Amino acid sequence: MSTTPSTSASLPADVRVGVIGVGQMGADHVTRIRDRIKGARVSVVTDYFTDKAQEIADTVPGARVVDTPEELIAADDVDAVLIASPGKFHRDQAIACIDAGRPVLCEKPLAMNPEDAYQVVAAEQASGGQYLSLGFMRRFDRGYAELHDAISSGELGEISIVNCKHRNATTLPGFVDSMMVYDSAVHEVDAIHYFLDEPITAVQAILPVPGPRADEGQHDPMLLLFRTASGRIVTDELYVNTASGYEVRTEVLGSKGIATIGQESGRVTTHLEGSRWGGEIPGDFRPRFIDAYDAEVQAWVAAVAAGTNVADRSARAWDGYLAAAACEAAEKALTADGFVPVDTRERP
Repeated sequence: MSTTPSTSASLPADVRVGVIGVGQMGADHVTRIRDRIKGARVSVVTDYFTDKAQEIADTVPGARVVDTPEELIAADDVDAVLIASPGKFHRDQAIACIDAGRPVLCEKPLAMNPEDAYQVVAAEQASGGQYLSLGFMRRFDRGYAELHDAISSGELGEISIVNCKHRNATTLPGFVDSMMVYDSAVHEVDAIHYFLDEPITAVQAILPVPGPRADEGQHDPMLLLFRTASGRIVTDELYVNTASGYEVRTEVLGSKGIATIGQESGRVTTHLEGSRWGGEIPGDFRPRFIDAYDAEVQAWVAAVAAGTNVADRSARAWDGYLAAAACEAAEKALTADGFVPVDTRERP
């Protein structure tokens, strides 16, 4: 097992990236690295559907296909790995990358439950290195970064409440309440940790009368309340069948000002009356966060090339564990009264 991070001197001019999984997100990442990322190229691709893997590899000069993730991780022409496979495979693939000493950018979730996520945390701790970045791309969105910096600098004063909204145009059949937690609310969960730098300690679910476009048995819209370690409250309004488009907003109530992101391309802070804004609502998450995805992958590539492996704003394995624990509590809250505690283990 390698425990020594790569150094810039040991890498070629371009970081050679192996991509595991080339469905929607993986294919987008291949295109992103090919067309917009500097200092990297896709060298190896693998997917359960080999025809799809070959189709995607054929769009990148010099890229080749291998049969398994294990073969890709061990390949001599791979310096770093991007995991975009289904979430149920993330734990084992992330641990394999860590054991091989490969820097890895893993799409969320880190794992399907807190215990599996903790195994990834423990594996990285045991390796003695720092290898894993987790794909919570909102940390690289300009508005999110500006809001984070405004909170951490004290510009907004003492923070009491954070209001989040998460809206989709539509969902696929079978998108049940638990998927609203693990596929949608998980992003707000990580944003809470990112903005407030403290863990979520309890979650409550409030289920109003479903809207007319909700599937049978689906509670849409849904409201989640999160309590943090210091007693702050975060609301997350989920409405995933609006028939209008994709929209996420965050409003932070501070003692010195109220700041909002998601209503335009940056941050709006209101100290006085009369603020105005205007913009367009995209159809789904990809155009809304394309710049964030680009920035995330570019920062990761730069970190790998520099030998640090993980960019400053990137979510880490521990962030993935905290998100998994909070989502597990939120799922329990769907059928419980009042707040459900978030159970977490000590950080190794």
